[in-house]
Amino acid sequence: MLNFNDILQARERLQGVAHRTPVLASKQFNEQEGCEVFFKAENLQRVGAFKFRGAYNKLASLNPEERKRGVLAYSSGNHAQATALAAKLFGVPAVIVMPEDAPQIKVAATRAYGAEIIFYDRYSQSREDTGEKICRERGMTLVPPFDDYAIMAGQGTSALELLEDVPELDFLLTPASGCGLLAGCAVAAKHLRPQIRIFGVEPETANDTWQSLRKGERVEIPVPKTIADGLQVTAPGKLTFPIIRELVDDILLVSDQELISTMRFILERMKILVEPSGAAGAAAVFHRKFDFAGKRVGVVLSGGNVDLTKLASYLSETGA
Repeated sequence: MLNFNDILQARERLQGVAHRTPVLASKQFNEQEGCEVFFKAENLQRVGAFKFRGAYNKLASLNPEERKRGVLAYSSGNHAQATALAAKLFGVPAVIVMPEDAPQIKVAATRAYGAEIIFYDRYSQSREDTGEKICRERGMTLVPPFDDYAIMAGQGTSALELLEDVPELDFLLTPASGCGLLAGCAVAAKHLRPQIRIFGVEPETANDTWQSLRKGERVEIPVPKTIADGLQVTAPGKLTFPIIRELVDDILLVSDQELISTMRFILERMKILVEPSGAAGAAAVFHRKFDFAGKRVGVVLSGGNVDLTKLASYLSETGA
């Protein structure tokens, strides 16, 4: 199991490499929602997402021979960029398996870091099978997007920093995809503040973790349709789920339209760009998916990589 010491070790490895991202607040957001919200701005992290923390920590934990053979990751974008940059910093080759419909801004950034990209059809092919086949053929080490303790430990450093800056939080919200961020943050937060309540947030159409918690076991769903491309995982991880079941209070669900309206508010009022996946936690507060009135709420804005053409179409939609 992941423990707090793993997160402390990850923090040491990330020191001077990852950004210590700021904690932001919006008076208007607070007044409108009737609570104090503290936004951990991981959209300002290297590669524009929290994923850099986990990818770098994973590569830092590899031995020299493993690094020499290279690494492989599969991702719709943010983990792809994070692994590509971490590999560049360590001077090792990287192969990234990406869906054909991945946002072009994420594809371009991943390629710019020097990684080789191999595409697959997320609706008819398995990224896991594709990645494992290449790993076997080339002797590469897999850098999973979430289901790995070194990955979770790296992601958990975001909550460690948040609670160092704002110790007396009543709630912590993060997006829930494969739950690497949620699991790492839950371990850090519960160690530092045992009474804190923790929620993951998913799109309504991508509610695999919500279903899994209610059933008491991992539930797999078809690839969901949602604008939150980073939250299109079909099931929580085998390693992450036991942590979620033990430490997380519940999963809250938001619609794509609610993600858009939240992105719009944050962009217009706070002048901060977040991608749909990155806005999930904020959307749960903004649209009052739980009674946070009078409480101090930490929210991880997990990423800010959004195609500008798609952003324009989101913001122009009626009702946004």
